[in-house]
Amino acid sequence: MTSETASDWRTVAHFVADPLPEAWRDELAQRLGRRPRRVGLWTELAMYGARSCVDAAGEAALPAGARIRVASLRGAWSAMHAGLSQLDMGLPMPFTFMQSQPALMLAEVGRCLEWQGDASFMLCRDPQRLLQLAKLGAARDGLLFGVVEEALDGTPARSEWWRLVPA
Repeated sequence: MTSETASDWRTVAHFVADPLPEAWRDELAQRLGRRPRRVGLWTELAMYGARSCVDAAGEAALPAGARIRVASLRGAWSAMHAGLSQLDMGLPMPFTFMQSQPALMLAEVGRCLEWQGDASFMLCRDPQRLLQLAKLGAARDGLLFGVVEEALDGTPARSEWWRLVPA
């Protein structure tokens, strides 16, 4: 964060799952009161981190005027790879294809937070720029900002989230 940005925003909560706890999926299911169904790993990672961050902020639900921004270098890599492999085999468009779409992840994160509103997925290699872009135009209810990555090439899966509000 730049010094100008840091003075304009206050971090209410910061949650990092890196490495992920062994029972993170059980924790998510217990918190939601159900096991997520028909969503991919990347979406589950996003749900786990977002819900944990909102809980750490002491909020029962994300305020209606808040926005959600999620960033990733690769997105739903395993679902994309599986869907393309199935397509190459001549199979009809698999459900796995839907799991690779960031919009599905955003819908499930909103559902697990009991929230509807302004949410989007961002691709950007510069973390400073990501946060600046995420904050642009955010209302007084603030921002829930997350970075979600699946494990790939020896890099562990991670879900890191910030709950930010204007100072």
